[in-house]
Amino acid sequence: MKRKQVVWLSVIIAVCLIGVGAYLWFDRFVGNNVEIESVMAPAGEPETGRAGEASAAANTAVSSDKLNGTWHIMSGSKVYWSVTTSKSTVNFVDEAVTGSWNVNLSDAAAMTGEGVVDLTALDSGNSTRDQHVKERDDLLAVTQFPQATFTAKTFSTVPSEWSEGTAVPLTMTGTLTIRGQEKEVTFDSNAMYKDGHLLLSGKTKVTFADFGMTNPNTVVLETENEFAVQLELTLHKA
Repeated sequence: MKRKQVVWLSVIIAVCLIGVGAYLWFDRFVGNNVEIESVMAPAGEPETGRAGEASAAANTAVSSDKLNGTWHIMSGSKVYWSVTTSKSTVNFVDEAVTGSWNVNLSDAAAMTGEGVVDLTALDSGNSTRDQHVKERDDLLAVTQFPQATFTAKTFSTVPSEWSEGTAVPLTMTGTLTIRGQEKEVTFDSNAMYKDGHLLLSGKTKVTFADFGMTNPNTVVLETENEFAVQLELTLHKA
């Protein structure tokens, strides 16, 4: 092969490698790196290797005496923030969440709940993107507003007795505060008593403008105005 042909072949290979590398970098930068993990077991999946024992446990009644009281959010609980772009839905996860739920199954009006999320711990699996979202003044601006909070005001009525491992649907309406700005939201949720813990999974949608943020559109990507907030919490009784 002539030297000129070798040079051109080397150039073509180099360009291809650079192109592939740039694509992979761009894909990781704008793509999703976090999968949402629900605290609820998939429907129909046994809780143990012995299906008969799992089924029996799932049918065990749980009295209101066992459920009523104050429950605290445990380590390992997560809050997800999901933003949909023209490429994909990108999930951010935050495990720095604390709070409590005061359960009163005989009087839904007496139930209260609150949660605090440390936004400095937000993680999308891409540190450059995370820094961009957290530090921009027209987005989270975590230096000035390091926390997001939710204070529940009303709960839907729920049964006075539950079954072990069975999801109970409920709604929570309250105030979500981000960047110091408040928005009334409703979380469509499911709760479950399992292995001595309360599990809570809930989801709501808000917009960037609700909290004084700018939609992070770019010339490369369009971003939907709405984004989702999803709770995946495990609680223990005080």
